[in-house]
Amino acid sequence: MVDDTLTASVSALLDEHARVQEELSDPAVHADAGRAKKLTRRYAELDKVAAAARHFAQLEADHAAAVELAEDDADFAAEAKRLSAEMDTAEGELKDLLVPGDPDDSRDAIIEIKAGEGGDESALFAGDLLRMYQRWIDSRGWSSQILDATHSDLGGYKDVTMAVKAKNDGAYGWVKFEGGVHRVQRVPVTESQGRIHTSAAGVLVFPEVDEPEEIQLDEHDLRIDVYRSSGPGGQSVNTTDSAVRITHLPTGITASCQNEKSQLQNKDAAMRMLRARILAKQAEEAAAEAADIRRSQVRTVDRSERIRTYNFPENRITDHRTGYKAYNLDQVLAGDLDPVIGSCRDADKAARLDALGD
Repeated sequence: MVDDTLTASVSALLDEHARVQEELSDPAVHADAGRAKKLTRRYAELDKVAAAARHFAQLEADHAAAVELAEDDADFAAEAKRLSAEMDTAEGELKDLLVPGDPDDSRDAIIEIKAGEGGDESALFAGDLLRMYQRWIDSRGWSSQILDATHSDLGGYKDVTMAVKAKNDGAYGWVKFEGGVHRVQRVPVTESQGRIHTSAAGVLVFPEVDEPEEIQLDEHDLRIDVYRSSGPGGQSVNTTDSAVRITHLPTGITASCQNEKSQLQNKDAAMRMLRARILAKQAEEAAAEAADIRRSQVRTVDRSERIRTYNFPENRITDHRTGYKAYNLDQVLAGDLDPVIGSCRDADKAARLDALGD
């Protein structure tokens, strides 16, 4: 039997589900693309609660009927027992859906990969990470777009920034767990003695701003610099100053882009990255004020924390936060990331349940 607190929480969410559904049926709402997008995402979240509540209510009714019939027919006693077990499972699933989530989880995301210790080998590894994410994104039916990239001499990336857009699920709620230091152990292509080297690449993940109006930026607070974009090794690839760097003076946050051919396109992409970084900073500040609620989110944007090791000689992938370990590194690099990220999502949900209990 569901306790009164859970019943009240479910009832409140079902009321909200009905209100959001009514709002979405109003054509005037869809005139505001940003508001319509937020309501659609919220409706998708609440719809899961509504479906779980309906499933539990049906099980409860079936169980009550089986108990009543068992008084006259012993065969229904076994059915009542089976339904009771199903009710326990359904109640647990319903409780999981009531755990407060990160409000940014339903957003699209921006991933930035930076070469770190290891020189050319680190840049090659940054390229491996990019391709791993692209394959995984493709396997989920999502889409990605390279916003900016600085190539290295051997075909890797000194840094690369990619936007990730999901279909029905928030991309950020998945990729946010990739933020941190990724360490690789393998024999570099430049190593003639066959010795294993360790290098690393850093990953930053930002929630994407839905609409420009969400993060209001005063033009007087922006310093915009233009310069000539460069390719591998630093050579010039454009004859005009098309690359753009934007600095938000109040916060010191910067974003640059040289990937597009025109200055206007690079400015738009840089503004997109800048807004995402400012949104992430605001989230960090909010997290500092509510550390118990968003403890895991703080860790995901900290590049100083080594989160995962990719060991090529042993074909091993290890996530140091959850203890996840598997010997299928080749498959992970080919895009089979769900089990790895899933371990992080499960740990995060468990932490939120503990916090809710406290």
